[in-house]
Amino acid sequence: MGLSPTAMALARECAAEAVDAFERYNAEFRAITRRAPARFEECDWQGSQRDAVERIELYGHYVDSTVAALRHRLSVESTDRDLWSGIKDEFARLIQALPDAEFRKTFYNSLTRTFFGTVGVSPEIEFVALDLDPLARLAEYDFLTTYPNRGSLRLLLEEILTSFRCKAPWRDFDRSVQHVADEVQRCQAEHATPVTCIEMIRPAFYQMTRAYLVGRIAGDGWQAPLVIVLKNTERGMLVDAVMTIDADVSVLFSFTRSYFHVDLERVGKALLFLKQMMPHKPVSELFTVLGRAKQGKTERYRELFRHLQTARDQFVLAPGERGLVMVVFTLPSFDVVFKLIRDKFPAQKNIVRQDVLTKYEFVFKHDRAGRLVDAQEFKRLRFPRRLFNAPLLEELLTETRDSVHEDGDDLIIDHCYIERRMTPLNLYLREASRDDAINAVLEYGQAIRDLAYTNIFAGDLLLKNFGVTRNRRVIFYDYDELCLVTDCRFRELPSASSDEDEMRAETWYYVADNDVFPETFINFLGFDDELRDVFLKAHGEVLTAEWWRGIHERHRENEVFEVLPYAAHRVRVASSL
Repeated sequence: MGLSPTAMALARECAAEAVDAFERYNAEFRAITRRAPARFEECDWQGSQRDAVERIELYGHYVDSTVAALRHRLSVESTDRDLWSGIKDEFARLIQALPDAEFRKTFYNSLTRTFFGTVGVSPEIEFVALDLDPLARLAEYDFLTTYPNRGSLRLLLEEILTSFRCKAPWRDFDRSVQHVADEVQRCQAEHATPVTCIEMIRPAFYQMTRAYLVGRIAGDGWQAPLVIVLKNTERGMLVDAVMTIDADVSVLFSFTRSYFHVDLERVGKALLFLKQMMPHKPVSELFTVLGRAKQGKTERYRELFRHLQTARDQFVLAPGERGLVMVVFTLPSFDVVFKLIRDKFPAQKNIVRQDVLTKYEFVFKHDRAGRLVDAQEFKRLRFPRRLFNAPLLEELLTETRDSVHEDGDDLIIDHCYIERRMTPLNLYLREASRDDAINAVLEYGQAIRDLAYTNIFAGDLLLKNFGVTRNRRVIFYDYDELCLVTDCRFRELPSASSDEDEMRAETWYYVADNDVFPETFINFLGFDDELRDVFLKAHGEVLTAEWWRGIHERHRENEVFEVLPYAAHRVRVASSL
């Protein structure tokens, strides 16, 4: 049944208000993003951190304010599904010719799901994620600049570097050009045919203390990524590193890093270009790392449910030790895990459900520094019950009844987190070659350091709480005991005052809730003798209270640490400049 003329007029007004709200959100998102060049020029890294949090919080603010405005306008008709069906149709008409229209549809869905508490999908009032493809009908790359090779790579690269507009002076422009030229020539030599051109995305990418010029090298029958990393210092700007290897670029655009600030007119077109550079990187992760976290969630939902249409396996409990706080399950053929908060925690976990939610919200906004997995929060998901194997189904229905319930032949998950799947470090070490195991132990120690540099103390350093990625990086993913370094008191173990104290089973000295004794960490890690020696040699200082107190004090003095997405042993760094 069609809407009355009065209802149609109301639908048009509400659709226009929703479209306008997204436009205001997007304009403010881009305005914050456009602060990044000035932050880089002025070395204002604390300002960069504030911008990152402000931009993340922006989406929720606009959804909440738009819902409030529409609820006031609609009054008693705010949950009239026929009216919302008309609003949806009018909204679709208004955005049809706009760039990145799927972003607007995702915003609209956020509104309807807030109004209706939608379980699963309601196609009559919302846009169905399976039908949304933000990369469809995108072809021309009008955001690229092509630099042809006219016979001199050095002149070509000079042109690329001079096109980067920055008020900061170059520290040694000729040496920076030569550094990039050396790497491009090395890449050219590997392919045995000359570079014909280099294509660069026009706006620079900014992430914390670095600017990145992103593009690709093209030769006769070959292509390679090209990322030029720029560092600004008190003495001027220089090229800090050059990436021409797929794996290094993949780490840069990782699900474990903070979002880029890059002002793109059409995000989908840039993402299509990046996807061609990194074909194994899910579209959902690329949207997310570009700062479009909600679109990243929509894409992850679409990837998952499209996969389920042809999958032949079932959801199962994830490999690894049983979690005390979370039930974790996975679909073996799909590269993510689902994490649900248990209804009850054992006595040794001195936390409640809200504490866990707060920790995940904190990580969402914090600098993940390449060592914390980006967990996406999902609500009211509907799955066919048959997709869950019996042991998992029993675990969910007995341990997570606050979040999971049955609805006929379906299972409704009211709340969960979805993350990229990794191999738990304890399992990895059992199966890894000796060289890979040593590398993982070194990575584990570096992960502890990198987290500390961003003011994070993991709390529970057991190996089972860390995972190994396909690029063999070690990542922390268990957040229930995570806290700030600056909230901890790092102490040495007191010396026993008597033999009686020494022999007691229980702790004989006072321990406050925020006391941490780093020298005890090694007792819980389960390394064999060789791996223990490797860890102590490379990272022994993280077992000392003195090291942690030093990090604590530097954070108190507002020092900004650099945790970079590249390393000297993999990427040639121009540290001598």
